[in-house]
Amino acid sequence: MWALSFAIFAGLKWMSWWKVRARVAHSAGRSLAYLVAWPGMDAETFLDGDKRPIKPTAQEWLWATLKTALGIALLWIIARRIPEQQDLLRGWTGLFGLIFLLHFGSFHVISLFWRSVGIAADPIMSKPVLSKTLSEFWGKRWNLGFRQLAHDLIFRPLYKRTGVAAAGMLVFVASGLIHDLVISLPARGGYGLPTGYFVLQGLGVTLERSPLGGRLGLQGGTTGWVFMAIVTAAPAFWLFHPAFVLRVILPFMHAIHAL
Repeated sequence: MWALSFAIFAGLKWMSWWKVRARVAHSAGRSLAYLVAWPGMDAETFLDGDKRPIKPTAQEWLWATLKTALGIALLWIIARRIPEQQDLLRGWTGLFGLIFLLHFGSFHVISLFWRSVGIAADPIMSKPVLSKTLSEFWGKRWNLGFRQLAHDLIFRPLYKRTGVAAAGMLVFVASGLIHDLVISLPARGGYGLPTGYFVLQGLGVTLERSPLGGRLGLQGGTTGWVFMAIVTAAPAFWLFHPAFVLRVILPFMHAIHAL
């Protein structure tokens, strides 16, 4: 899993840098920092020395530290206190710990560091729980590194020929296939479930933006938030399916002495 993840990440990272390397004036040191010390994919913003970031506050540093600490606690303390007979629960707890440790915690700390030295590097997770709609969740708050890359490589080249809805759906399909590659292939099972999860997200966004979605109140307010929460969370077991949790996450947790 990690070999596939790093290989795909490194390839896409290089592509994002290669496209803007000559267009944006920057130092070799900043290129190196972008390639090896920043998980985001917005090369143009990171490399541009004229971009001025919002300086991080003490409260933001504290919040990022607490999220990192929560990830550590879930992974190395709470998970091991769950009975061995409840393997799926132990694995899911460790998985959430890993997500908080990396995506919500450590990546936020790295963002704060770069912003504190004057480099524009916004967090890749932007408080997704505050999303008012499913579109906002995927387009403006969840994993903005991949969102930026998918927009540049898939959506932008296609939407004029296919239309916005079709191009958007292709982004979700591509995301599903990538997740199947790094989740189902190492697990040797659950093939197609991650892709199905992201296709469902694309269908949900299409419904939300349709006239019917407007009449149902899916484009904002409490109804929009509830729709977002249900569509993203309820089928999450398709994305992180049992084969992945039992055959990849649990062995990984044993390897890092979390269990």
